[in-house]
This record gives sequence, C-alpha cells and structure tokens, in this order.
Amino acid sequence: MKTMKQLVTYIVWMILSLALGIVYMRILLGPNKVPSEGLWYLFHIFYNLGLLHIGARIGGVIALLFIISDVFYLKKKLKNNIQATLTRFMLLLGIAMIVGGVHYILEKVVDVI
Repeated sequence: MKTMKQLVTYIVWMILSLALGIVYMRILLGPNKVPSEGLWYLFHIFYNLGLLHIGARIGGVIALLFIISDVFYLKKKLKNNIQATLTRFMLLLGIAMIVGGVHYILEKVVDVI
C-alpha cells in the first residue's frame, strides 16, 4: 500500500511538472493570433501541437529532474507533512525556472535549438 501511495504521489507531481512545461511554452510562444478558419486552420493546429509537444518534453525533463532529486535527496531529509509538500513544490518551481533558463539560453543565445 505504501508503494501504491508513493506511485500516485509521483504521478501527481509528474502531471504538475507537465503542466508547468506547457505553461512555460505558452508564455514563451504567446497567444495564438492565427485565425482558425480556412487555410490558416492548419497553422492553428500546428501551433497547438507544437505547444503541447515541446511543452510536454520540457515538462518531462522537469519531472525527471524533480523525481531524481526527490528520491535521492529530499526523501531522506523531509518528513511527510505540509512543510515537506511546500518544500517539494518550491523545488519543482526552482527546477522549472532552471530548465526554462537553460532552454532560453540554448534557443536565443547559443542558437542550438
């Protein structure tokens, strides 16, 4: 039962990190200004698919880094209470900012992506 509870907890953290990745891409790309009628509908679909595809990849990287840090470091240091949950959430936001910063540097400065 303990393993099942831990698995469900990590799934919730993964969903939250995927949402953070998609939100980051939405902030980076801005609103979709392409009309959704006629031939432009295809570009409208490509925008949404790109938003979900790249946002999910970035969210996956955030989830992977968070789970690795939680399993190897935080689980040993924190007890299961509200303070531990807030600490984990702040770590998740910090990892999201670091991944977003690295993505921005690789895309705009180094021009690799």
